[in-house]
Amino acid sequence: MSAQNLDNSEDVSECSALKEEMNRKVKEQKIIVDELSNLKKNKKVYLQQRNSNIFFLADRNQTLSSCRKDLDYMKKELQDL
Repeated sequence: MSAQNLDNSEDVSECSALKEEMNRKVKEQKIIVDELSNLKKNKKVYLQQRNSNIFFLADRNQTLSSCRKDLDYMKKELQDL
């Protein structure tokens, strides 16, 4: 096998691994959106502060909207691969 063929096979495997990772993240985000969508109106939602164990009270509708936007962006990125 030539060096070029090895490079191509590595590129294909990297792309495949990236797609698998993106699929996993999209599934995870779908679950988050579903969970937020099915919460009762009086339930509280907390967001975790990045790189810490601190949670802050968040607006449910705003959080759901943000998660839906993230999901749409992830789906678009996955299609572009």
